[in-house]
Amino acid sequence: MAQDETGILARLDDRRKSVLAPIVRANGGRIVKILGDGVLVEFGSAVKAVEAALALQSGFALANEGIPPDLQIWLRIGINLGDVIGAGSDIYGDGVNIAARLEVLAEPGGICVSDKIYQEVKGKLDAGFADLGEQSLKNIPFPVRVYKTIPAAQQPALSRPVLSDRASIAVLPFDNMSGDPDQEYFADGMVEEIITALSRFRTLSVIARNSSFTYKGRAVDVKQVGRELGVRYVLEGSVRKSGNRVRITGQLIDAATGAHLWADRIDGALEDVFTLQDQVTTSVVGALQLRIEAAEVERSRQKPTDSLDAYDYFLRGLSAMHLWRPEANAEAMAHFQHCVELDPRFATAYGLKARLYCQRKASGWVTDPDADIAEARRLARLAATLGQDDALALASAGMTLAFVVGEHEESATLGDRAHNLNPNHAMVLYLSAWTALYVGDIKNAIRRFEAAIAISPNDPQIWMMLDGLGAAHLIINDIEEALRLSKSSLRHRPDFLLCQFVAAGCSALLGRHDDAHAHVATILRDNPKVSAAQLAGMFPEFRNTEDFARFHNALVAAGLPA
Repeated sequence: MAQDETGILARLDDRRKSVLAPIVRANGGRIVKILGDGVLVEFGSAVKAVEAALALQSGFALANEGIPPDLQIWLRIGINLGDVIGAGSDIYGDGVNIAARLEVLAEPGGICVSDKIYQEVKGKLDAGFADLGEQSLKNIPFPVRVYKTIPAAQQPALSRPVLSDRASIAVLPFDNMSGDPDQEYFADGMVEEIITALSRFRTLSVIARNSSFTYKGRAVDVKQVGRELGVRYVLEGSVRKSGNRVRITGQLIDAATGAHLWADRIDGALEDVFTLQDQVTTSVVGALQLRIEAAEVERSRQKPTDSLDAYDYFLRGLSAMHLWRPEANAEAMAHFQHCVELDPRFATAYGLKARLYCQRKASGWVTDPDADIAEARRLARLAATLGQDDALALASAGMTLAFVVGEHEESATLGDRAHNLNPNHAMVLYLSAWTALYVGDIKNAIRRFEAAIAISPNDPQIWMMLDGLGAAHLIINDIEEALRLSKSSLRHRPDFLLCQFVAAGCSALLGRHDDAHAHVATILRDNPKVSAAQLAGMFPEFRNTEDFARFHNALVAAGLPA
């Protein structure tokens, strides 16, 4: 705080307004008071309190994406159930004091709850709890049994595929040693490219970038990472960019024993950055003594572009795209446009720029639908033409053609080809899953969403996978499961419009009218111009007109304007 107290407090205030306040409101809570960099919140329900806490931690993790570690903001949350004394709008008493002491026990990004809370919520949430035993808390005259939450995505009990017996690896965020926080995106981009290269080896299971990056800026125990992500090996390192020189250091560690299998320092000129990445990838594979087919080795060395300037803009666009906010969407558009101006054959840049139009439609940010459709079609077809062997370009093009443009036959072909090219890439998996969902291939959609969740269990964008999986269950009339998944998604991203529709429609179809009305009220508060007339375009996955009519009518009955 001492280094930039004013700036951090300003960012914290912005987070309170953009993340904390909407989540507290959505869960029926009340912000009692703000205490410097802390906040006291009151809920009428233990379940709602923990649901809000889980959503807050996911929201802050998402907001930290693309921000240098020393500028990131992480919450510690303590929750207790007990009597309080009211004094005007304020509250105090042992109930509040114990919650404050529990907050101190929580890790950054973590939640600690008292035994009273645990007894109220166990078995009711998509989260687990680890028993920390009885703890002596400052100024509390009796011991308190404490539990810490384990997000559902980290729990082995979830019904999702387990990673196979293949060698499995997580690549942790590399430290930016350049001395310039503005170069953080470059270090992150190096890691992303190494993950992509490793994921092309079909004998490897590679944890996706977004799950690995939940450890960014944190001191980690490699053995703990191995347990949490279910991997045998962990790659960590650093990147130093100085002028026209780049130095990459890396070490490959056995997560079970902590033994170093390989460590090296690789130096080179900036124009040779792709060769340096190749050296890291090849060294890791060699250290694991894998038998890789020659064709797969060659495929892992494919370069996205020969233009270093285009590549720099690509990394900036990728960083902005992951933020999933209107202003970040526009920023990513501009970066990817610079990419293709510098390298008109950069297929992945065309594909990801096309995917930004999916973001706009899914979030209700579209102002000119016809213009969006025309440009999305152009970009998707360029990506598909130029990137015939580029899984991410094809997956992005396929989803865009299916969701934004409505060209299902071509999109299905692109999605299947992308999946076949690289079934180990989480983004390829969930983009091709959405495409399968839109074209009516529900069986493959469910398989791919579940595989993406298995590969990237801590993904800050896991809400997108859960929402897609929920929509797939809605289509096959498994309404209870669809509602469970949509609620789980909303805990990570409470403002996601498509998921609010699914939760509202499922609640109405199950006769839970109060919940349905509440979801519709949230939709209309955040998107006052939305109406049921837009549903057909937003839910192309409904192939059966009777099923769609039921969904549509249920939402209208819950208060959505026709």
